[in-house]
Amino acid sequence: MNTKFARVSILSAALLVPAALLIPSFSYAADTSTSTTGEYLDDATITTKVKSSFAGDKWVKGRDISVRTDQGVVDLTGTVSSKKESDRATALATKVKGVKAVHNNLKVGSD
Repeated sequence: MNTKFARVSILSAALLVPAALLIPSFSYAADTSTSTTGEYLDDATITTKVKSSFAGDKWVKGRDISVRTDQGVVDLTGTVSSKKESDRATALATKVKGVKAVHNNLKVGSD
């Protein structure tokens, strides 16, 4: 009787240890903001082009505008001096190849 119990205990332990080691890998929460390296590089390229278009524009100073791109969607945050500058930043970002949408979260005024 003790031999049977010992075998069951050893078998149970042999199955539980690997299962316990695998649990962290199944509970890992992946970053789904960009699913592939190619998408990440495309987003980085879009961000660079948007910032470059701001730097080359006489109406948008760009120094207080943060640009973040995720799967072609551009988020603009920061502070601009006027509504005209905010609208111009949106227009410039929209014209960049690969941009699917622009979320303008710019604040007008001096903070």
